[in-house]
Amino acid sequence: MALPAVAVVSALTLTACGALDAVGGGGSTATPNKRNDIKVGLLLPDKDTARFEKFDYPLFKQRVAALTRDKGQVVYENAEASAAKQSKQFAELIDRKVDIIVVDAVDAKAIAPDVRKAKDAGIPVIAYDRLAQGPIDAYISHDNELVGEVQGRAITDALGDKAASSRIVMINGSPADPNTALFKAGALSELKGRVLIAKSYDVNEWLPATAKSDMRKAIQTVGLGNIAAVYSANDGMAGAAIEALKSAGATKLPPVTGQDANLDAVQRIVAGEQSMTVYKSFLLEATNAAEMAVAKVQGRDIAFEALTEDSVDSPTNKDIPAMLVPVVALTRSNIKSTVIKDGVYTVKEICTAQYASDCAAIGLK
Repeated sequence: MALPAVAVVSALTLTACGALDAVGGGGSTATPNKRNDIKVGLLLPDKDTARFEKFDYPLFKQRVAALTRDKGQVVYENAEASAAKQSKQFAELIDRKVDIIVVDAVDAKAIAPDVRKAKDAGIPVIAYDRLAQGPIDAYISHDNELVGEVQGRAITDALGDKAASSRIVMINGSPADPNTALFKAGALSELKGRVLIAKSYDVNEWLPATAKSDMRKAIQTVGLGNIAAVYSANDGMAGAAIEALKSAGATKLPPVTGQDANLDAVQRIVAGEQSMTVYKSFLLEATNAAEMAVAKVQGRDIAFEALTEDSVDSPTNKDIPAMLVPVVALTRSNIKSTVIKDGVYTVKEICTAQYASDCAAIGLK
């Protein structure tokens, strides 16, 4: 993993928005009259999604260090898909008197009382990747409805003229995740009326094991040969759906979507098993979240506002300052120009012995 690429990406982003120049800072140094010995809490939701442990946390930590001359501390915890555990972690951060909390909520609604407690304690809260309820100060994620649109469009494009008579299975994310409704709405805007949705499942906590079980049920109900495509909201569930299809005897896999650009998903795409994934630049998301957190703690309002030029509404709050990071449909044709170019993976990491011939076939070397 080429973490040094982050500095380049983040610098380009900030040059474009003028955030640091506007307050007299520059590069990776903080404003001279603001303290650097800050303490930033980072709470991520699970370990099943590979990006959180491998990319988001180290990228976030690296950027905080760069912005604070290595004096800033990141206090990190992973909830391992447990809302109760995350609530406890949140309380511990408040007790430790961190300066700010960045949280990717396991359950966006359940986290609201914790956000309120932090605010009452004078600790700002930034919602990361998922829009938490409660009085958050800012939100950074992607255009999540667009994610679903990109996934849905990939299915209709793959099915072509046969789409209208094709049966598909939808494997959606967790109902407790507010992004799930956005992904689903975006996907349905492309799929509804254009394909036949034979079965649709909501998967609690995004668990691949549950997704695999649901896919097996769909195969039994719809029939293996009648499933023309599978909408999977993320890569972990896509892999599980593909396993279920293979176990049922599928010799030719239907188009299967995904999200997150996990390494195993990219390898499945190389091998022709998964049709696409949505690449959401966690390089930009994690580093800009760190920029937002440091600017907020240090009182650099101009920088903070330059980073949050969008706004979103949650069920509890309106006009929340936000940054929405672009997304890309990753297929066999653009692996080089996305995850390899950004330094997320190397060709060597993708093209292991198992995938060597497939990589050669698409010129990945």
